[in-house]
Amino acid sequence: MGDEELLRYSRHILLPELGIEGQEKLLASRVLILGLGGLGSPVALYLASSGVGELTLVDHDTVDLTNLQRQIAHDSAQLGHTKVSSAQSHIHRLNPAVRVHTHAERANAQTLNVWLNDIDLVIDCSDNFATRHLVNRACFERKIPWIFAGAITMDAQISVFDPRDPKSPCFACLFPAELAPEEVNCASLGVLAPLVGVIGSLQALEAIKVLTHIGEPLVGRLLMLEARQMRFSEMRLKRLPSCPVCAQPSMG
Repeated sequence: MGDEELLRYSRHILLPELGIEGQEKLLASRVLILGLGGLGSPVALYLASSGVGELTLVDHDTVDLTNLQRQIAHDSAQLGHTKVSSAQSHIHRLNPAVRVHTHAERANAQTLNVWLNDIDLVIDCSDNFATRHLVNRACFERKIPWIFAGAITMDAQISVFDPRDPKSPCFACLFPAELAPEEVNCASLGVLAPLVGVIGSLQALEAIKVLTHIGEPLVGRLLMLEARQMRFSEMRLKRLPSCPVCAQPSMG
């Protein structure tokens, strides 16, 4: 790191858990962020400000006036622009050294197969179970850790899935595809603006922990927030022996 980087990241470097070695790991990391909305906005900005070296941004949508209540990567000047270009502009103003790649399209099995090349971590900030199941399978096959979160009204949840860990369950263990709950979104039910900021920030925090190997990530745990009473709760997760994605094949 040069003098400017040492100064920019000095508050990270002061942390004994992180230090120069941890910051260098961040600078060398490559992260894919799916969705640049309420969750993806703080994820992208905090990872950029923290010095993650390379970000790949994926979102098919454009910036709409209703987004500005909670999607802090965008502003009124970006209305009508793609969310990935809007977020890229914000990131470059925040930290010009971050390399940013953008894809203004929906994720599918084919595109994920290309985008996941040389990626260290995936952060899912989408709003549908179909995409999450695609990400889950693709990441499991490539042994890439990924971070899931969701938020609606005043409730949210977050977990980390790490297929490198033989004890880590996968997303399909928690939400089997055949039992997927009915899709809901903030356009129909609403969402409190700071809630996605809190959970998106937690995704960024978990990302830094995974990338630098510090602390204990939320692997095998689902953290839930009920914001009305500001209560966190935690559910322990186990790998399902019958999971169609991560179950180990029988040796018999």
